Amino acid sequence: MSPHMLIIMVFTLGLGTLITLSSSHWLIAWMGLELNTFAILPLMAQQHSPRAMEATIKYFIIQTTAATMLLFASVSNAWLSGQWEIQQMSHPTPLALITVALALKLGLAPVHAWFPEVLQGLNLSTGLILSTWQKLAPFSLLLQIIPTNSSLLITLGLISILTGGWGGLNQTQLRKILGYSSIAHLGWMVLILQYAPSLTLLALTTYIMLTSSMFLTFLYNQTTNINSLAISWTKTPMLTALTPLILLSLGGLPPLTGFLPKWTILQELTKQELAPVATVAALSALLSLYFYLRLSYAVALTTPPNNLPATLPWRIIFKQPTTFVAVLITLSLSLLPLSPSVMAFFTF
Repeated sequence: MSPHMLIIMVFTLGLGTLITLSSSHWLIAWMGLELNTFAILPLMAQQHSPRAMEATIKYFIIQTTAATMLLFASVSNAWLSGQWEIQQMSHPTPLALITVALALKLGLAPVHAWFPEVLQGLNLSTGLILSTWQKLAPFSLLLQIIPTNSSLLITLGLISILTGGWGGLNQTQLRKILGYSSIAHLGWMVLILQYAPSLTLLALTTYIMLTSSMFLTFLYNQTTNINSLAISWTKTPMLTALTPLILLSLGGLPPLTGFLPKWTILQELTKQELAPVATVAALSALLSLYFYLRLSYAVALTTPPNNLPATLPWRIIFKQPTTFVAVLITLSLSLLPLSPSVMAFFTF
C-alpha cells in the first residue's frame, strides 16, 4: 500500500470514530460506524495472503450484519416513538436489538466467534487497531444508551468472561490468545456498565493501555506463537524481562495496573447486592490468569533446545522509536499506587 493511501485510510478510520463519538442522531452514528468499517478493510487486506483475505471478508460480513441490525433497530425506534436521538431509546425491543448489534460489533460472547479468527489472519499492527481503536465507537453508543435490561447485560458480561477464559486455554497462537483476552476484558466492562459507567470507562482505558503494550511487545519481538516467544530473550532481553509483568497485569494481579479495574468493579457489584455475580466473575478470571501464567512461564522459565546446528536469533536493532512502548509499559505496570488520583479522574 502506498504511503498516500495509508494516510487516507488512517485519517478516514479516525474520522469515522470521531463522527460516531460526537453524534446524537442514529443515522449520523451509523454513518460513522460504516466509515470506520470500510476504512480498516484495505489495512486488513494489504498483505495479499489467503488468510488475510479470509479475515477481511469475515470481518466485512460480520460488521455489515451488525450495522444492518443497528439501522433496523433505530428505524423501528423512530417508528414506534418518533425519536431519532440516541439517548431517547424508550422502547425495549429496539433497545435490546441495538445492544445485541453492538455486542456483535465488539465481539462479545455469545456472538464472539469471528473475533479470534479474524485477529489470527492479520498482522500485529492491524490487529492492534482492531483490538483497541475499533472498540471506541460501539462503546460510545453503549455508554449513551445504557440498556435498562439488566439481565441482558449481566448475561453478556458473564458469558464473555467465561468464554474469554475458557477459549484461550488451549491456544498456541499469540493473536488468538489476545483475542480471547479481549473478549474477557469486554465482559468486565459490560458487566458494570449500567451501575457505574465511569468504571466501564476506566476498564476500557486500562484495557487499551495493556493490550497496546502487549501487541507492541510482540511486534518488537517479532513473535506470533509461544515457541517463538520462548527464544525472544536473545533478541530483546529488556523487553522480554518486562513481558511476564505485562501479562500478569493483563491477568489482574496486584500490585500491577490491571488489578485496579477488576478490584473496583467487584467492589461496585458487591455494593449493588450482586455478590453471586461478582463471585462468578472473579472465579472466571482465574481461567484467563492461567493462560497468562502459561505465557509468562514460556517467556521467563523455559530454555530453547541448545543443539549445535541450531542458531538463535541475535539482538534486533530497532529502526522505529521505542519511547511510546516504554511509556505504555510504565503505565501498564505502575498505576495502582496512584489509584485514588485515577479514580478521581474517572468519577463523574
